[in-house]
Amino acid sequence: MSGHAEQEILTVAGREIAVSNPAKVLFPQAGYTKLDLARYYIAVSEGALRGAGGRPNVLVRYPNGIDGEFFFQKRAPGSRPPWLDAVTLSFPSGRTAEEIVPRDAAALVWMANLACLELHPHPVRADDLDHPDELRVDLDPVPGVEWPQIRTVAGIVRATLEDLQLVGWPKTSGSRGMHIYVRIERRWPFDDVRRAALALAREVERRAPELATSKWWKEERHGVFLDYNQNAKDRTIAGAYSVRPRPDARVSAPLAWNEIDVCEPADFTLRTMPARFAQEGDRHAAIDRHAGSLIALLELADRQRAEGQTDAPWPPHYRKQPGEAPRVMPSRRRTFAGRSKGDDGPTAPKARRQSKHPLVEIGRARKKADALAGLDRWKARHPDAVAHLEAADVLVDAMRGRFQTWTRIRVNLQHVPESLRPEQEPLDPDDDLNDWPGSPGTVSEGERPRRRPSRARKEP
Repeated sequence: MSGHAEQEILTVAGREIAVSNPAKVLFPQAGYTKLDLARYYIAVSEGALRGAGGRPNVLVRYPNGIDGEFFFQKRAPGSRPPWLDAVTLSFPSGRTAEEIVPRDAAALVWMANLACLELHPHPVRADDLDHPDELRVDLDPVPGVEWPQIRTVAGIVRATLEDLQLVGWPKTSGSRGMHIYVRIERRWPFDDVRRAALALAREVERRAPELATSKWWKEERHGVFLDYNQNAKDRTIAGAYSVRPRPDARVSAPLAWNEIDVCEPADFTLRTMPARFAQEGDRHAAIDRHAGSLIALLELADRQRAEGQTDAPWPPHYRKQPGEAPRVMPSRRRTFAGRSKGDDGPTAPKARRQSKHPLVEIGRARKKADALAGLDRWKARHPDAVAHLEAADVLVDAMRGRFQTWTRIRVNLQHVPESLRPEQEPLDPDDDLNDWPGSPGTVSEGERPRRRPSRARKEP
């Protein structure tokens, strides 16, 4: 290694990689720098590449550290070195983009130099972009659910997979949840893999209805949500050994099943993981030797459909799918009181909103901290209602725009007596969330910022 204050040259995998501004602090509380991040990925490169190597990766960049704004970059930088691979992906929107394909530790350091804390690989290999080799089980706890319940649900997932002749490989998410990877044969397209993941989620929910849920809408969830839509095309999650944007620089740690009951997510950080990796190796080292078949899961999906379970909602930017349930939040659905079949004239009864989940929206902000500050102000105005809220009643949604995420906060008033329920108020904050350069405007009332139509997908 050589260099000066503005740059460090690291020799990695036979290549010299420049780390610019190496002393730049990315984690203010822990004090970790960009150079620390690069050295971390060198130390765990074998395991990180087992999870993300040979796959297209979305770049998630934190140029000003975890306290600054971050953004998603799907398109590989044009100034990348010639030895760095990229592959062209097509997306549900009709657009295409070249994405980076890391193949060695030098590529990981190059990504770290761009302040890419996390690895976000697609579940496909670069040589076959249409057939995933990985089914991903994302265990996402609702607010108030603690690690012991996640452990329990993970055990139920493991048992269910074993019943279906599949092998699960667990890891901490690096945040509050857990991921379980399932290597599969490269025989099925994305839609079939997602259908299998939905069937698995519903089966786990059937086995443990008080602990787990497959419900897509946050207002309907409880316990641990099995996010089946992480298996839809164009979705990525933080890969193994990814450093997450937490104050302690927590990482997504591959685990052995017998470690789940004795570990805590905070045990695994940018500081502690290199020593663990050097001593224990990669807990997922054998994952590629256990590719399984989805036939049993797809047969389960067929039985569930025969029992009346239709397709569940897809992510908001996907086209409406055949057989999909209404893609409308339950609290926003309309019903037609007194309307009989065939009523479609001018005197037909008007639709009215259902009141299954009485929601109020608090605010929308580019920064989560600003949205939470708005929630605090709302709570100060309505202390009587707040006294009846449960942890899961506060819905904090990370919404993804084209380049950046933003935060929406809603409150479910289901546990608040009707006489104490606040009315909908003007949003506080109410940021302009359109992330198309030079295009003013705010998000639509529905789910996400309005997108310009691409050549391949025109607006109606």
